[in-house]
Amino acid sequence: MTTEQRLLSIFKSLLSSFGRRNWWPGETELEIIVGAILTQNTSWKNVERAINNMKARGVLDIDALQLISNEDLGEIIKPSGFYKQKSNRLKRIINMLHDDYDKSIDKLKLIDTHHLRNLLLNINGIGPETADSILLYALNRPIFVVDAYTKRFLKNHRLCDGDWKYNDIQQHFMSNLPLDTYLFNEFHALIVYLCQTYCKKVPECCSCPLGKELDTM
Repeated sequence: MTTEQRLLSIFKSLLSSFGRRNWWPGETELEIIVGAILTQNTSWKNVERAINNMKARGVLDIDALQLISNEDLGEIIKPSGFYKQKSNRLKRIINMLHDDYDKSIDKLKLIDTHHLRNLLLNINGIGPETADSILLYALNRPIFVVDAYTKRFLKNHRLCDGDWKYNDIQQHFMSNLPLDTYLFNEFHALIVYLCQTYCKKVPECCSCPLGKELDTM
């Protein structure tokens, strides 16, 4: 079985067992971008609280976010943790949208994926995982997001060794799967759910839907 066949087989098994995950939650592209920054080093429940605060205060809007002070924004997103750093990061990406792209996410979408990724990575405080989450979930680019769950899944299923870096893991998926936005979105979400449910730090392989897949290795 080739690597592509094995990955697709795992994807189909997870999709059949868990169903579509409908990830990333967010009513607008801006909300998804904001969520990608707020979710750094915190749980999604805390992000939801912060986003609900933003909606209640009427600041989940490019103009409002551009005008609000870093300090006031920090207080609003406080439930997400590291609120001073995150308010600064939000302001940087919002100011870039406001000043360079006429407040238009649609204009941002006109940039090719390679240059758009570099543009995001050049914003202080936005690393590869956050940039790729924005690209995949908000801007519909076929790029695979790597996080701690992805690394755990690959290690437990002996699909990579412990020395692989972010780019190595990303390329493992992107070079062995069709470049498809839906596939990358759903696959990553399924891996997250798998690791939250079965593929934990102490794996529960006996009840895992991929248990038979491990037995054949």
